[in-house]
Amino acid sequence: MPTANTALVDRENLREGVDAALARHVASLRETVLAIGPDATPLVDAVERMLAGGKRLRAAFCYWSWRAHGGTPGDEREAAVLRTGAALELFQAAALFHDDVMDDSSTRRGLPTAHRVFADEHRTSQRRGEARRFGDGAAILLGDLALVASDEEMAHALAGLPAPVARAARTVFDLMRTEVTVGQYLDLVAQTMPWGDPADDERRARDVVRTKAARYSVEHPLVLGAALAGADEEALAGCRAVGLPLGEAFQLRDDLLGVLGDPATTGKPTGDDLREGKRTVLVARALALATQAGDTEAAAALARGVGDPGLDADAIAELTALLVRTGAVDEVESLIDELRSETFTQIAARDWPEPARSALVALAHATIDRAA
Repeated sequence: MPTANTALVDRENLREGVDAALARHVASLRETVLAIGPDATPLVDAVERMLAGGKRLRAAFCYWSWRAHGGTPGDEREAAVLRTGAALELFQAAALFHDDVMDDSSTRRGLPTAHRVFADEHRTSQRRGEARRFGDGAAILLGDLALVASDEEMAHALAGLPAPVARAARTVFDLMRTEVTVGQYLDLVAQTMPWGDPADDERRARDVVRTKAARYSVEHPLVLGAALAGADEEALAGCRAVGLPLGEAFQLRDDLLGVLGDPATTGKPTGDDLREGKRTVLVARALALATQAGDTEAAAALARGVGDPGLDADAIAELTALLVRTGAVDEVESLIDELRSETFTQIAARDWPEPARSALVALAHATIDRAA
């Protein structure tokens, strides 16, 4: 994220408070794991590494929404908001551990993914059994461990809050986790489907964007912050109206960066989404535009290439050039612009006070206009 987002996360005890909550949880987890079996401590090390690389985006949306709906820095409810931010970070870690296994990703934030690290350690230690299966199994357990941790942290965050506030926040948190899990499955299903009707391909891609990424990255954290402030249903609906288009723009930008971004900045090899066969709006638009233009060669190359795990750098470059040549990149940029406009129109309709309004506006800009 750009420097603007970093500055917002560093303000008003936000990063410090979230990081402190995460550090406490990791320390407690380490004690528990050591008591169960010292051989399992690499699991705690892996969780700690994953948490260290987070941008705290979701925690920032939650915190500044709480401020926008009447939250006061330093009051008795701030600790609950910061611990909720930590729970969001732990849930994201769980989702990333599982996602990397399902996608067989090689890097995450510029470092080897957990399943690759555990497989390499298995291999170099000359252990029995298949290294890859061990690595995948360890990473699945890591995701489960982080998921349990997110639930524990959320329970601690809500303890002591007024019952209606705790119920409202818990409902949002539970829905978010269910949606991401279902969205991940829809993503898997989409990757198994043959390319067909362009409208259906894009509908399926947009469904995955909303359920797997948009709501959990922006909408639900915004609603959580408002719920923790005791906001009414009208205010929560306002958060949803802002969060969904902003979350969609966030993921569409991610899709563009996945094929056009600088790996040194994004922390992911260029073209991984194409090798994995991600059914993105970008690819759906490219196929639709190639078909409309009668460019059967481009359409066939895209349908054949997307999802081929053996694509080399030259093949990735050729597919990327097709995405640009068909006009799909420009169309996705236009769609991002539409979603940006809707986001800021919705923000303008909210009576959020300063400094929260400016903070959320800046966060929205940083979310859409980013290079990583």
